[in-house]
Amino acid sequence: MKVIYNTATTLTGYITDENNSLNWLFEVDSTVLPDHNAFLENIGVLVSGSTTYEWVLNEENLMNNPDKWPEYYGKRPMFVFTSRELQIPQGADVQLISGDPKDYFKEISEAANGKDIWLIGGGDLAGQFFDAGLLDEIHLSMAPVTLKGGAPVLPRSISSKSLSLRSVEKYGQFAHLIYDVKK
Repeated sequence: MKVIYNTATTLTGYITDENNSLNWLFEVDSTVLPDHNAFLENIGVLVSGSTTYEWVLNEENLMNNPDKWPEYYGKRPMFVFTSRELQIPQGADVQLISGDPKDYFKEISEAANGKDIWLIGGGDLAGQFFDAGLLDEIHLSMAPVTLKGGAPVLPRSISSKSLSLRSVEKYGQFAHLIYDVKK
């Protein structure tokens, strides 16, 4: 079982713009991308921060269309780190939790049922998993876009001693990089 932070980022290292929007991402030709379904086959549980979770709810209107939830995530459980009460689509297996990832890691791992854990975002949550020594891989799909600000991909100082580049692949306009996190 691995904990994988898999996200898209701009050349300037932002995953959203100043308004927490991903519109920049949808403007990039994405006809050729890594096989998302193959990635999901090895995922047993999803972990998200509240901003990412709310963006998905709002962008896909999932509260009014809860039947769309399985189209994106299947029947996988999701843990959302938040300090607020958030809505949960009917039928979705979402647990709202608050605190240190270490405090919930056993529960999250058990929910993964031997498969990998996907940290969907955001960057601060991925940083908390890194700080706790729980992050195993970072998958970045880098788009040919620059932004002046927004949410950083990983708002931490992490030296090259902690990361090892495993692979770089070209998918259309995206460079897909995979880093192993050294323990």
